[in-house]
Amino acid sequence: MELHIWITYALTCCAIALSPGPGAVLAMSHGLSYGGRKATATIIGQELGLAFILIVAGAGVGSLLTASMWAFVAVKFCGAAYLIYLGLAQWRSKHGPAETGTLAAPPASWRKRFMTGLLTNATNPKGIVIMVAVLPQFINAHAPLVPQLVVMALTMSIVDTIIMHGYAYGASAFRRILRSERARRIQNRFFGGLLMALGAALFFARRAPPV
Repeated sequence: MELHIWITYALTCCAIALSPGPGAVLAMSHGLSYGGRKATATIIGQELGLAFILIVAGAGVGSLLTASMWAFVAVKFCGAAYLIYLGLAQWRSKHGPAETGTLAAPPASWRKRFMTGLLTNATNPKGIVIMVAVLPQFINAHAPLVPQLVVMALTMSIVDTIIMHGYAYGASAFRRILRSERARRIQNRFFGGLLMALGAALFFARRAPPV
């Protein structure tokens, strides 16, 4: 991949990562609940989910999903249902402030945080649509595909990891301010409602028109 193409792709990755979506909401939610450091497990899961989407799109399966009504609807409903489930679970959460006086919730296991991040990104059909639309713009059809996909996957993962940690650590800065049980309840309902809204919005996601 030529340098100027890679720079343009990296800037595109920044724009995609900065745009509001389930990954950003989840990173902020876990950063506020568990702290920026513990949110790393969530973000690692998100990056593997993102890599999965990129590989799916790069392998051409993404084009199949966007061209096939039934395949796209199946993925869309799974992703929407999972986000609504996460949002409902957070909305109903009754975690109060820890004994230390901070807002830290009883930490979920590393594996649970990781799997939440992985499934959130891997079941997001909008991510597949975006990748199917974005990747072909930067792939050189006359060069080997695998090295290009590796460079793109690494670039996207590095950019997204930095930005998601920015969201997580930014949210964790408010943990000392939000100490009360009422503040925790408001936080749970805000992020839970946001996740459910994003899940509901996925029901209206449209497949890309076949080329």
